Amino acid sequence: MFTAKVIGSVWATRKHCTLQGFKLLLVKPVDPLSGEFNGEATLAVDGGVDAGPGNMVLVVDEGGSARMILKREKAPVRTVICGIIDQIELKGRVKKYA
Repeated sequence: MFTAKVIGSVWATRKHCTLQGFKLLLVKPVDPLSGEFNGEATLAVDGGVDAGPGNMVLVVDEGGSARMILKREKAPVRTVICGIIDQIELKGRVKKYA
């Protein structure tokens, strides 16, 4: 699981039938307190939280958990956005995003 910023939307003219109705988004890992990017961009499925470009999000990066969030046992998916982050408190420091 990691924190990331949604940096874009992805449109697909065709996608697997188990992913119909789900948004595809491009996310990039971010250090939650400094706000600095610290990894490569990856494709993630919105798990029903209605995230969009600019949102800080919590991302699950494990296939079994991702499929459980989507409630799609046969979905060919690994990375799912499971929450939008409003604020993070770590070691006495607070960073607000909403």
